[in-house]
Amino acid sequence: MEELEINEFKTLITENKTEEIKKLLADMHPADIAELCDELEPEEAKSIYILLDDEKAADVLVEMDEDTRKEFLEIIPSETIAKKFVDNMDTDDAVDLIRELDEDKQEEILAHIEDIEQAGDIVDLLKYEEGTAGGLMGTEMVIVNENWSMPECLKEMRLQAEEMDEIYYVYVVDDDERLRGVFPLKRMITSPSVSKVKHVMKKDPISVKVDTPIEEVAQMIEKYDLVSIPVIDSIGRLVGQITVDDVMDEIREQSERDYQLASGLSQDVETDDSITDQTKARLPWLLIGMIGGIGNSMILGNFDDTFARFPEMALYIPLIGGTGGNVGTQSSAIIVQGLAKSSLDSSKIWKQVGKESLVAIVNATIISMLVYLYNFIRFGPTATVTCSVSISLFAVVMFASIFGTLVPMTFEKFKIDPAIATGPFIAIINDIIGMLLFMGITTLLS
Repeated sequence: MEELEINEFKTLITENKTEEIKKLLADMHPADIAELCDELEPEEAKSIYILLDDEKAADVLVEMDEDTRKEFLEIIPSETIAKKFVDNMDTDDAVDLIRELDEDKQEEILAHIEDIEQAGDIVDLLKYEEGTAGGLMGTEMVIVNENWSMPECLKEMRLQAEEMDEIYYVYVVDDDERLRGVFPLKRMITSPSVSKVKHVMKKDPISVKVDTPIEEVAQMIEKYDLVSIPVIDSIGRLVGQITVDDVMDEIREQSERDYQLASGLSQDVETDDSITDQTKARLPWLLIGMIGGIGNSMILGNFDDTFARFPEMALYIPLIGGTGGNVGTQSSAIIVQGLAKSSLDSSKIWKQVGKESLVAIVNATIISMLVYLYNFIRFGPTATVTCSVSISLFAVVMFASIFGTLVPMTFEKFKIDPAIATGPFIAIINDIIGMLLFMGITTLLS
């Protein structure tokens, strides 16, 4: 949102011109209002919310930045949150909102929800772990029984649809509420009115269980081009559905966390976080990097005689370290991406290592030969640096490629986030091993 628009709202709020603010808000999309509130102080955002109708206010809260929303909710009474926001939200959005608050605030909000059935659904959903299908699903669905006739089915669908904003699929259950099929809307029009639902439904629909990880849910939605997917419990009863927009929001947040982790940040941070929070997120890997640098200096300090005899070797320290880090990061990034998309199985470690080794041989040969030609021209064919740098580069590229492949796949096997392996971890280890190889090979050749 433009700075001019934000300043205009701030001026109107200061001057208490509520009617003008209402007119401006009436034509704005909830996402734009949420962006505006992100830029305002909590008290200013509160004055905006007071002027919104309950349904639009709930939509705006869902779109708001997580940190801003949490800060905003802390100054709103629990009763207002329950009646103005939660009552007008889908259960999955309400659960996401309530989950962000402390337990006392959660209990206060739940106590003020007027719809006992909705409150019960929210309590049930809060029991599921975050990052699972149960923790992300909503309970708003159109459900019909397989034994209903078409007229009975249509009547019930109309009644259920009145309470919903969007209808993606109509789910078919049996008398025990177990998922049996999906009722295509096209067949509702083309099928004879005397037909029962079970005769026209699409049987054996794709579904997920409540404990299915969100990553797998997203992969299934992408693979089968779904806009929503039903969620069942351990005995096959339909308990909810996950829509594609909820999955995409979750995957985007996870991608941001992985990117920060790969960049050497130990926790999720934003640009507007405090100096203390940003320092705590950055410092751990910087300290580890410092220790790695000290380790490198100690390694190089043991080869004073080698540097005295071949001072030109010092010129290639950045090349060896930088190449090893780059190659390792490339290899690990490809592996992490493959694991995330499930196009790579962590059980096939050695097959992938073999493939990566072949790629590494080609890359290492080309790089080492180019450096050999450069040193051949500059120092001559008999100079130690001519051979040692090329051989060291070959060895470093091979090691970095294999190491960059093994580490993320091993992490995945032990249920550790493999994104760690695309960041400073790989670079630091490759730098240390690269120096050991470089100085060891130089010593052997001298």
